[in-house]
Amino acid sequence: MVSVIIVSFNTREILAECLMSLFRHAGEVPMEVFVVDNASKDGSPSMVRERFPAVRLIENSDNRGFAAANNQAYTLSQGDYVVLLNPDAYLQPESLANAVAFMDRTTGCGLSGGKIISPKGTLEPSARRFPSIRSKLLTISGISGRYPRSPILNRHEFGGFNHDAPMEVDWVPGTFTIIRRSMLESIGFFDERFYLYYEETDLCRRAKNAGWSVYFIPDAAVIHIGGACSKTRNEKTFDEGAAQVLSFRLRSESLYYRKNHGMAMVLAAAGTELLWNGLRFARNLYRSSPDASLKRRAAGAICHQIVLALQDTKLGTVAPQTPW
Repeated sequence: MVSVIIVSFNTREILAECLMSLFRHAGEVPMEVFVVDNASKDGSPSMVRERFPAVRLIENSDNRGFAAANNQAYTLSQGDYVVLLNPDAYLQPESLANAVAFMDRTTGCGLSGGKIISPKGTLEPSARRFPSIRSKLLTISGISGRYPRSPILNRHEFGGFNHDAPMEVDWVPGTFTIIRRSMLESIGFFDERFYLYYEETDLCRRAKNAGWSVYFIPDAAVIHIGGACSKTRNEKTFDEGAAQVLSFRLRSESLYYRKNHGMAMVLAAAGTELLWNGLRFARNLYRSSPDASLKRRAAGAICHQIVLALQDTKLGTVAPQTPW
């Protein structure tokens, strides 16, 4: 049996589509399904109760974040495998069965992630290397985005990999992930210091440190809208790609680097992003075009958020009180 866990926040209609695709395409895989609602205000819990009575619903009175909410359901689950599914990810036919079959025959694999496809049918990054200063610079400068097929300039997302064969990787996104329970029983599930972002990166690093492998598998796919929960946080500033809440990303990044690499890496990562945005600000300082003004404001805001994240986490040593 597999235990499917979906963490939702203000995604009522998208969540309904997610659950319909899950039950439609699960095939003969025995499963239990959990929805953990992080204090949605859009009627998501009532929709789940009314339309999907077989789902085990956990209603939180406040937004506990992704890591803690998944851990809640995990403690109640019984499956040999735990499947994480984002509410904005729609399971494709045979994907769940293929994921289970891969794990059954690859006994040294602790967790694996499927192929992530955009609503337009294009491939999204589904296999990654662990974060580094080099990958950060290539990302924030936009170079990786301009050369997505380059195995050098987009190395952290395996640029040039056609995603047509299983491959051992460093980490996989939590969009659609299958995890071996026996591994979780030995290394633990998510570190709840990560409110949002980097929790799956940290879990994959702990898995590898314990001797487990992490794989990308091509025949387990989801259609992914992307950022559906985060985008409901209208009061927050987003990264320029509009996919991640900037302050959350910076806080979790500091926590991740401090935990896994020490303070020097925290300062190096923050310094790299500060320097880049400082140069962006200076370059546009004496330009009078509207575009230059927007770039100045954006660069200044990011620098401010970097400093706040270092302060809020005390250089990556503590997680701010939740909800963030």
